[in-house]
Amino acid sequence: MAKLLICLTLIVISSLSMGLPSSTYARKTGPPAPDSTDEKELWIQNISFDGKQRRVTIHFYVQDLLAGENKTVHEVARASITADSPSDFGQVRVLDDLVTVGPDYHSTPVARAQGLITYADLQVAALAMNMNFFFTAGIFNGSTICILGRNQINLPERELAVAGGTGFFRNAAGYAITKLYSYDAEKEYGVLEYTLYLTLPGSSPRMVAATGIHADV
Repeated sequence: MAKLLICLTLIVISSLSMGLPSSTYARKTGPPAPDSTDEKELWIQNISFDGKQRRVTIHFYVQDLLAGENKTVHEVARASITADSPSDFGQVRVLDDLVTVGPDYHSTPVARAQGLITYADLQVAALAMNMNFFFTAGIFNGSTICILGRNQINLPERELAVAGGTGFFRNAAGYAITKLYSYDAEKEYGVLEYTLYLTLPGSSPRMVAATGIHADV
């Protein structure tokens, strides 16, 4: 049960990976490629602009590989009580997960989820998360969004804080909703769904170009 708990937890963080080239990496670690992909799916949308602030929604999936030769989540530390804790209290893991447009591992890669997750509740499985979404897709390449907060993995949906960002997402504020999309217990492979609701300052020409929405919309 402890092993399954760890797996589900790691899935929650998920981890929007963007450091490795997509196609080669996917063939090495993911399930067989599907007949079709979601290459054209719109994963970032401009919702509104009031002349001062722009509201943007970002939706994607984190591929959480907890086992195997190419796993992307690794334990780096644990407390003296972790082995006997019902909530794995004190375990620390580092991750570098692939982030994709769709739930399939071979769909278009847009980022990587990189950071630390710590089991930080003595009673229930809850993570203290310190994670960056490092974007690698198109004009967003090199930009980041920082996610912080408490992630209680047994809840159907969890809310995390957007603490800031860089590049296109400089001075971003808002929140993220995450939930488990799927989990293969045999392969210890989970897919996490993330939706980010951001507020960005100003009318950045780069963001206008990215979303196709101008200040007068």
